[in-house]
Amino acid sequence: MDNLKICITTLEFPPDVGGVGESVKRIGKLLASLGHEIHVVVFHTRRSSTTRSETGRKGFHTTIEEQLHVHRYESVSRTGSASTQDFMSDVYAALRRLHEQERFDVFHGFYVNETGFVTTLLAREVGRPAINSIRGADLHRNVFDTKQFGQIHWVLEQSDWLTFVSQELEQRAHILAPSVRNRTAAFWNSIAPIDFDTIDRPEPDVELAGTVISTFGNLRDKKGIDFLVWACAELAPRIDLTLLLVGDFIEKEKAHWQEFIRASGIAERIVVTGRLPREQALGYHHLTDIFVIPSLRDGCPNALIEAMLAGKAIVGSSADAIGEILEHEQDALVVRPANTADLIENLERLATDKPLQQRLGEAARRKALRDLSPERERDNWLSVYEQVLAPAGTRVIDFSNRRTS
Repeated sequence: MDNLKICITTLEFPPDVGGVGESVKRIGKLLASLGHEIHVVVFHTRRSSTTRSETGRKGFHTTIEEQLHVHRYESVSRTGSASTQDFMSDVYAALRRLHEQERFDVFHGFYVNETGFVTTLLAREVGRPAINSIRGADLHRNVFDTKQFGQIHWVLEQSDWLTFVSQELEQRAHILAPSVRNRTAAFWNSIAPIDFDTIDRPEPDVELAGTVISTFGNLRDKKGIDFLVWACAELAPRIDLTLLLVGDFIEKEKAHWQEFIRASGIAERIVVTGRLPREQALGYHHLTDIFVIPSLRDGCPNALIEAMLAGKAIVGSSADAIGEILEHEQDALVVRPANTADLIENLERLATDKPLQQRLGEAARRKALRDLSPERERDNWLSVYEQVLAPAGTRVIDFSNRRTS
């Protein structure tokens, strides 16, 4: 496969907070390591006409970041409240101009809504292949919006290839658009090895007493936080524990969760760190005894893989890739989503069995290093691009970390 000029489109990219942005950066660097020229187009910026951009016009602000050409779109609203349609129409026109300048070989959209639609429409019009990567919310939540369903279905049908971070998401796409069955692949995120010995141990303002049960990330309803709090409240009379929430609640849910914690009966045992830089957040694994990821739906969360690399004993729900990666009794304890009784039983079992904590943590770390390595993900992406560019009728699917059970 010759070196390609690839256009990746996304709604977020570091320093924006979010797992999709982190994944786009990681995948872009993996593709660049194969010799391809990667352009990342970020569509999330809306500016008011009262504050002029450097050029005073709509368009891209371009930088080179770790071998990636990053184009951040600036939109100037003339009314102060541009509609989504106006914004996306402007984005489409800007992306087309960028293509006329760069002559991309392949378009690759992350997130079916908005980004995927604009990207696939342009790819079809200029005769280029279109790949779309489904990360979670687009098929878990947005598909239930009747105003968005038609657009989602069109993108699925029109993509040359679709990738998913879990088989559960892939199977839903097959149900929604049966014609895509022979042009999809599901494989997990990866993570570079982390040397936790080089990461400072935090010194929290309050004492973390007893068994420290933690979860990490952008805290929101889909993460199953309420079930975790209820489980800890039930266990608190029997086990000395601290519930450590590393991160913060998303703004639109924050008031609800603050009141929820106050009413939980164990507010004095719950510590919320607030939003932290990634390396500082990773340091809290030094203070963690049990890592819990009780998500109701969650794609393939980076926080899970980081906890595995840290060698933590894990209790995880069976949702999405969490339940595909973790094997009950082998490298974690797996529970049903939205099931407080399961959480109580398995948290109590781990909290009272230190040897089990150690055994599961060591097994989780071995699996992360073996099955969730950047080399494995790089090979999977290489296979995707080979499939997309292969002559019709010659595609052979070979994605090495698909589960066969």
